[in-house]
Amino acid sequence: MTENAQQQPPAPSTELPTQYAPADVEGPLYERWVERGYFEADEKSDKPPYTIVIPPPNVTGSLHLGHAFEHTLIDALTRRKRMQGFETLWQPGMDHAGIATQNVVERELGKEGKSRHDLGRDAFVERVWQWKAESGGQISGQMRRLGDAVAWSRERFTMDEGLSQAVQTIFKRLYDDELIYRAERIINWCPRCLTAISDIEVEYQDDDGELVSIKYGEGDETVVVATTRAETMLGDTAVAVHPDDERYKHLVGKRIKLPLTDRSIPVVADEHVDPEFGTGAVKVTPAHDPNDFEIGRRHDLPAITVMDEHAVITVHGPFQGQDRFEARSAIVAALRAEGRIVSEKRPYVHSVGHCSRCKTTVEPRLSMQWWVKVGPLAKAAGDAVRDGRVKIHPQEMEKRYFDWVDNLHDWCISRQLWWGHRIPVWYGPNGEVVCVGPDEQPPGTEAEGWKQDTDVLDTWFSSGLWPFSTLGWPEQTESLAKFYPNSVLVTGYDILFFWVARMMMFGLYAMDGTPPFHTIALHGMVRDQFGKKMSKSFGNAVNPLDWMDKYGSDALRFTLARGANPGVDVPIGEDWVQGSRNFANKIWNATRFALMNGATVEGPLPDASEMSSTDRWILSRLNSVVAEVDALYEDYQFAKLSDALFHFAWDEVFDWYVELSKTTFQAGGAAAKVSRRVLGEVLDVTLRLLHPVVPFVTETLWTTLTGGESVVIAEWPKDSGFRDTAAEKEIESLQSVITEVRRFRADQGLQPGQRVPARLALDGTALAPHEAAIRQLLRLQPEGEAFTATATLPVAGAEVALDLSGTIDVAAERKRLAKDLAAAEKEKAQATAKLGNEAFLAKAPDNVVDKIRGRLAKADEDIARIQAQLDRLPQQ
Repeated sequence: MTENAQQQPPAPSTELPTQYAPADVEGPLYERWVERGYFEADEKSDKPPYTIVIPPPNVTGSLHLGHAFEHTLIDALTRRKRMQGFETLWQPGMDHAGIATQNVVERELGKEGKSRHDLGRDAFVERVWQWKAESGGQISGQMRRLGDAVAWSRERFTMDEGLSQAVQTIFKRLYDDELIYRAERIINWCPRCLTAISDIEVEYQDDDGELVSIKYGEGDETVVVATTRAETMLGDTAVAVHPDDERYKHLVGKRIKLPLTDRSIPVVADEHVDPEFGTGAVKVTPAHDPNDFEIGRRHDLPAITVMDEHAVITVHGPFQGQDRFEARSAIVAALRAEGRIVSEKRPYVHSVGHCSRCKTTVEPRLSMQWWVKVGPLAKAAGDAVRDGRVKIHPQEMEKRYFDWVDNLHDWCISRQLWWGHRIPVWYGPNGEVVCVGPDEQPPGTEAEGWKQDTDVLDTWFSSGLWPFSTLGWPEQTESLAKFYPNSVLVTGYDILFFWVARMMMFGLYAMDGTPPFHTIALHGMVRDQFGKKMSKSFGNAVNPLDWMDKYGSDALRFTLARGANPGVDVPIGEDWVQGSRNFANKIWNATRFALMNGATVEGPLPDASEMSSTDRWILSRLNSVVAEVDALYEDYQFAKLSDALFHFAWDEVFDWYVELSKTTFQAGGAAAKVSRRVLGEVLDVTLRLLHPVVPFVTETLWTTLTGGESVVIAEWPKDSGFRDTAAEKEIESLQSVITEVRRFRADQGLQPGQRVPARLALDGTALAPHEAAIRQLLRLQPEGEAFTATATLPVAGAEVALDLSGTIDVAAERKRLAKDLAAAEKEKAQATAKLGNEAFLAKAPDNVVDKIRGRLAKADEDIARIQAQLDRLPQQ
């Protein structure tokens, strides 16, 4: 009947505290799990592997709701697979976070009145390592609070020795394969951090700026261009128009005067220009705009840099030495004085990029940088998804992935920082350029004129190696053979492009065409309960530790999992966490009641022939839920599986089965003994099903119930195939009777505990064996000699007659029934109309027509039932 029974150890406890106190339980439990090595992974094991890498949090970071959400999902997957008998590895680690970490340490130095230049490069890097040892990695302790079942002994850091070797190895291979090169290109430049930054480190927001239209040229040979960055006109080297634009054909190939300078610039024809936008003419500044740079390359235009790394104007003249924003106002004023301004619009709201670290406005800038030639790497990454080697879940996210990898530009990987993986390239005294691998020596000394490149690699470069570098690559380790490729990557859709695509490119390249994971499971962003992005500036940011302190880690985890629909943003509010805390309390109290009433897992389950229909019903439902939860886990439907477990545990087990079993327990005897064993089985399996999402409360309850060592290493439940549809129908009828009478009592204003005389007509129905349970749950006492039925409720083939003399409000009951009758008659009219519509019947599928016929039949039954109740009401 069941495959869920555990090997039962002797003497489980039957005592639990009256209340569940998460703060007293969670910390000690987690340390016990770690001490016993439950989370460690054995590469020598014969078990099938299941591997997930943690998206490495920044070493500067602390746990936010996004982390808590993502870690809850990964932890649930990993815990379940461990219980299913897999050799699980949840790989932990942290990212060195080049810009963020350097900024933190520079701020610390600033408090001492120093800069990194006062220390020098080597001493500064040593200072960063010191900071990491003393203050970095705060998030690791917070992960323990959440219950993350990671293999702590394998924790890695993107700057540790092994991962540094991996970085140098793949750089050398890519360089030798001519997939890494050095060139001048337009990059995102932060004038505050003084480094190039990646696209993901640029945050766009609507700023109040200005749109200024400027007249270039003289006399009949003039064009008007518009710009939001007037200061860049000092670096203009052309004006571009569309080749088919008749307005400017007479100017193409000619040169016109550039205002405020002694230069003239050509008018070029380029199909990039939209003739319908603005005046149809655009200024071209190849050194300070990515689109202009491409136009410049197509037309062999010079690129004039007009700002230094601090965004200060460098061009000789009256604006030299001015900050870009200061120069912008001065240049517009000078143009206005010359009569060159055609129009000015202020404020002009437009999207402007800002450095995500320091919020400084990013400056597009021409710079000599190192680049990855992504063409062949991106094609391989796209092909791996197209041919099915890697699946993206949900599937509709594939389009976003392809839009990115199919149109990927070469990737700028150099950063002008001191903290990070230094580029392993040396420059010689005679122009030599030598790339050095991890086992090679530099080609010469500084005294001999050799110097290493001063830049470091983009943080995303090292994190792109994460799925295999953490397993020992480039060494062919046992861990690499066992746990690569990873089983699944769980991450947010917001870094699908920046991290996931890069792991795909590097994994396929380094591992000879084997992708880094089988499945990419994408989740959404955590938002507040109104769907707004959480932000300190919005005043709606939440520290998850506060909620864990107040409600327990399980409550936060269950709330997050219950909102986790694939690829969809997750709203969350404190009321929902409180509701999940109530669920944990419900599990605790129900298990405590069960233990006090003798629920047990000892011995085999009795045969179905010895069980009541209530016992068979709950076991049938239990196996259905096991099957449902398994299917939902395989489809990464965390919200649905959490909801299914919530309703099964709360509604079916605790509110129905436990309540229905009370009369059996009170009666005692063989039936009570059977039900105690069934209740123990149901709780055992339910706690194991719940464990991956709410690990702490289930560990405490399961070990108390079963006496087992730990639910962490317990066997995952299996669907035995046992179903009893007859028992399910019988209990559904029982539930209908109890629900209907409860509703009637509530409508009459009766107190829940108020006892009412009743006559139950159950003979000839499947409900007859349940009379004691019906009377107990509904507070119905036997009919006395003076019993007079003032209300009769026919439901589920049975009849419940109540004597509400002196308690019933006949007028209110008549009003209620009249309302129900009107609703039933409306339903009948709608169904009749549809079934009388020949056009509808000709087009509607048979199952739809059958459903409407069923609605009509039920409406007729309801009308007859309600009318009978009205007829039985006392006359006023």
